[in-house]
Amino acid sequence: MLQQVNGHSSGSDAHGGESLREDLQEFLGGEAPLHQLDDLTKVNPVTLETVLRCLQARYTADTFYTNAGCTLVALNPFKPIPQLYSPELMQEYHAAPQPQKLKPHIFTVGEQTYRSVKSLIEPVNQSVVVSGESGAGKTWTSRCLMKFYAVVAASPTSWENHKIAERIEQRILNSNPVMEAFGNACTLRNNNSSRFGKFIQLQLNRAQQMTGAAVQTYLLEKTRVACQASSERNFHIFYQICKGASADERLQWHLPEGAAFSWLPNPERTLEEDCFEVTREAMLLLGIDAPTQNNIFQALAGLLHLGNTRFADSEDEAQPCPLMDGAECSVRTSASLLRLPEDPLLETLRIRTIRAGRRQQVFRKPCSRAECDTRRDCLAKLVYARLFDWLVSVINSSICADPDSWTTFIGLLDVYGFESFPTNSLEQLCINYANEKLQQHFVAHYLRAQQEEYTAEGLEWSTVSYQDNQTCLDLIEGSPISICSLINEECRLNRPSSAAQLQTRIESSLAGSPCLGHSKLSREPSFIVVHYAGSVRYHTAGLVEKNKDPIPPELTRLLQQSQDPLLKVLFPADPEEKSQEEPSGQSRAPVLTVVSKFKASLEQLLQVLHSTTPHYIRCIKPNSQGRAQMFHQEEVLSQLEACGLVETIHISAAGFPIRVSHRNFLERYELLRRLCPGAAASPHGPPPDEGRSEWSPHSEQATLQALLQDILHTLPALARAPAEATPAPVHCGRTKVFMTDSTLELLERGRAQVLEQCARCIQGGWRRHRGRKQERQRRAAVLIQAAVRSWLTRKHIQRLHAAATVIKRAWQEWRIRMAFLASEELDGVEEQHSSQVTCSPSSFPLPQAQTRLLGAVTRFWPLGLVLANAAVGACGFRRKLVVFACLPLPVGSLSSYTVQTAQEQAGVTSIRALPQVSRVTGWPSCQDGSRSLTPHRGGQGAEPRGHSRSRTGAVRRAS
Repeated sequence: MLQQVNGHSSGSDAHGGESLREDLQEFLGGEAPLHQLDDLTKVNPVTLETVLRCLQARYTADTFYTNAGCTLVALNPFKPIPQLYSPELMQEYHAAPQPQKLKPHIFTVGEQTYRSVKSLIEPVNQSVVVSGESGAGKTWTSRCLMKFYAVVAASPTSWENHKIAERIEQRILNSNPVMEAFGNACTLRNNNSSRFGKFIQLQLNRAQQMTGAAVQTYLLEKTRVACQASSERNFHIFYQICKGASADERLQWHLPEGAAFSWLPNPERTLEEDCFEVTREAMLLLGIDAPTQNNIFQALAGLLHLGNTRFADSEDEAQPCPLMDGAECSVRTSASLLRLPEDPLLETLRIRTIRAGRRQQVFRKPCSRAECDTRRDCLAKLVYARLFDWLVSVINSSICADPDSWTTFIGLLDVYGFESFPTNSLEQLCINYANEKLQQHFVAHYLRAQQEEYTAEGLEWSTVSYQDNQTCLDLIEGSPISICSLINEECRLNRPSSAAQLQTRIESSLAGSPCLGHSKLSREPSFIVVHYAGSVRYHTAGLVEKNKDPIPPELTRLLQQSQDPLLKVLFPADPEEKSQEEPSGQSRAPVLTVVSKFKASLEQLLQVLHSTTPHYIRCIKPNSQGRAQMFHQEEVLSQLEACGLVETIHISAAGFPIRVSHRNFLERYELLRRLCPGAAASPHGPPPDEGRSEWSPHSEQATLQALLQDILHTLPALARAPAEATPAPVHCGRTKVFMTDSTLELLERGRAQVLEQCARCIQGGWRRHRGRKQERQRRAAVLIQAAVRSWLTRKHIQRLHAAATVIKRAWQEWRIRMAFLASEELDGVEEQHSSQVTCSPSSFPLPQAQTRLLGAVTRFWPLGLVLANAAVGACGFRRKLVVFACLPLPVGSLSSYTVQTAQEQAGVTSIRALPQVSRVTGWPSCQDGSRSLTPHRGGQGAEPRGHSRSRTGAVRRAS
């Protein structure tokens, strides 16, 4: 049922609801074009009803994401849709030149934040604030965004860097199941409700690659360990170890099947989050080894057995409370699992130690049954809270990068949604207080700041009224008196506090606040706070005790005695801490309450958000039953009205989301003046430095305005439309330029065009320079090659000349030697022949013709030998004539003689073998009676019968 918020009805009356349903049915009859509207700013008119109808039409068409100006509205589909979050779709949005042109998606927000980090104008840190009610899908949205950043921001070049990035990505993703197992639980509204807030800082280096991450948590609901509301469950990890442990582990942890534990309600329900193996594998990948995991699960099993420890009322106040039947076994098992001594454990739970007096005397007082239960619960909460903080530190040490290795970050805020249960206590007050702060941050950052900035810059702007929750924040945290201050004051007073007294103080001290409600029909002490999302009743019973969060020092000392390795790490023995546990009453420090610590951490978180550029995702829950294809109009309408979505749409549709200072605008877009020849010919430049003393701020502002106007005059040219037909999507304020996304896209397209022209000019000049350089290099190479070839040719000719000289000298020496040897041999033969002729008395003189021929042969033998065997010179008929001329033969017909040369034979081997004259005739003769001269063939040719070898050619006369 809808509540009345801030004095105006949200449509809960029957008549209004009936008319709304009638209008809705009439409107949805033509919903075919309605589900195609990707942005709610296009809905006309922009009212709660029209926005509701558009969202319902898109939800019916399985379209769950819709833009609402600067905000993304995400409807929980309550069913798995794998193709909507596939890695291929992530890459599509990452690779798209304009992801905002694609369908609305959480990947669009992720890509916008990722590109804004590496923006060339002002690279600033980004943050994504995911808000909504419990069960609206905030945890799933944050998980998908982490997967998206892990995919798109881990793209290194080398294989080694790829392995490092892949390991970081896996560790970041594996931190989700671990933190959800230990920090999420099943509530009335959500099966996987986050019972803590977390701010995940994804760290990027200068190359926009993810190098690590850091997790910061806020206000773990540790009371859930020992106290669960009806139909709700404890943290997921308890059900995982009870359902997923093996037989040996059950035996080791004393968790038999079917065992009942008072702190484990509704164990029969089976959820998707009860997967024990996923948690164990994720812990292993985070560096938590199997023995450490065993210690963790053993301690958790010890807490479950501790919850079965029941106390009975004591008949004597001086005696401690006895245990109920079966509790002794639980105490023994719990002490065994926690590695604690059984007797000191039982004594610490039932007896309180008090130090009093100047000498700090110790008194031991037995506790009542309620106090024993409180101390037991405090022990369990203390162990679980320390364990959760230790897990967060282990995760941070595993995934956090070195401070010098990253420069920017993307923050991802996932906090508990607005809660309103039948019984609301301090946990719900802190959760709703955090949601109020985030809503106020949204209002301050976008709604109020944007309108105030428009007015300060002199833009024509009609103020849009919006719902401001500053009054509610003043009621909760205001000064000097607020709900938080009154609760803290009750904690500091050394007196017992009653619930009725606290209610009376709050109602009397804050009676003038319009956000404080009264309930006269309630039987229990309580007060009502009208939040931006609705009215919530808070019960004052136990509020002060929860705010104190007292930890008896004897519990800490008991846990320091544990022999368990994990508990030794969680509770180290610190002497300084021991000395400061119980200071005297005179020097007691102010109590640091839960509200004070949560407020300080929340302020620190808001400071981080204010230093970043925020992006908002509003998660809407279509129905409270968690069913698919079910759209409850009243529930969605109350969420739209509570989160101020309509005011957001109004301002986003009429406003200018892009704001750039004059200086930054000129630095980035001054080159667009190249598109206007007139503006480029007469530039309005800032004055030189030397004239700075005479330069006034008024003239500087005038110059900047002139430059801005020159740049803005290029918009019609960029839009390719006449100036009078171009709208004015940009306004020049006093210090900033305001424009829409379409104008920014137009300017970026023109800037890219100018840069492309400049790049082409640079490329042309470079190519011209490179061509000239290459031509000079080619000419130089040709000259070098010509010189080298000339040098090589000269060297070759010199070598040939030297070789020819050597050959020539050797030939001349050989020729002279041969001539000399021939002449000596011939002279010796003639002398021997003459002596033989004259000395043989028996020889008879030859005929005259033969004597003359023999003399010619003897006389011209060297000349004929040379002419007959020369490789060059006379050839053919001329050679024959030379032979006939050298050898004067008998006169007759030349045809009766044949000339045979030794040109093709082995050559002259020796000139000593001269023809020998027969003793009878004095002429070598053949068998057939013909006379011949046969040349010698180096010992290989055939010899004439009865004749010696010859070294020249032979002249044979035909018979």
